[in-house]
Amino acid sequence: MASTLSLADIPSNENLRYEPKIELRAFRPGDAEAFRRLNEAWIEKYFGLEESDNRILSNPESYVLTKGGHIFFAVADLIPIGSCALVPISPGVYEVAKMAVNELWQGRGIGRRVLSYTIEQGRALGATSLYLETNSKLANAIHLYESLGFKHLPPRPSPYVRANVFMELRF
Repeated sequence: MASTLSLADIPSNENLRYEPKIELRAFRPGDAEAFRRLNEAWIEKYFGLEESDNRILSNPESYVLTKGGHIFFAVADLIPIGSCALVPISPGVYEVAKMAVNELWQGRGIGRRVLSYTIEQGRALGATSLYLETNSKLANAIHLYESLGFKHLPPRPSPYVRANVFMELRF
């Protein structure tokens, strides 16, 4: 009879630890479910889904891509582990939206990488500024935005009840 191994049978050794290469890339057919899953996880953890979330997450192709927007992913071993979208607001202005990192991958710089990539893509698209809305509960995200040059703006009307922090990055 063959024996079955489990993870507990494998010796623990930091030198054997596998770290996959992280690829940064644009949305591809079949990515909608990963985009939804990544974002639903953090939104439900901290707030609860709103109607605006449901619209975008149920059909990112219609609500982001066909409107001239872009969705980017951080991918490890072909599995999307982070996402960020650029949604056009007006000529030259994009909203940075739906930035998410799988909870198991947080604290490894994935958020910084996917946001930096999103900023680079915004510049390449000719953006003059990037705008975002977030919540004061998300202190780590706010710190990341500040560290990459986003500045705080006065409050403004938002389709999101949870939005109480508004920021902009000018190029």
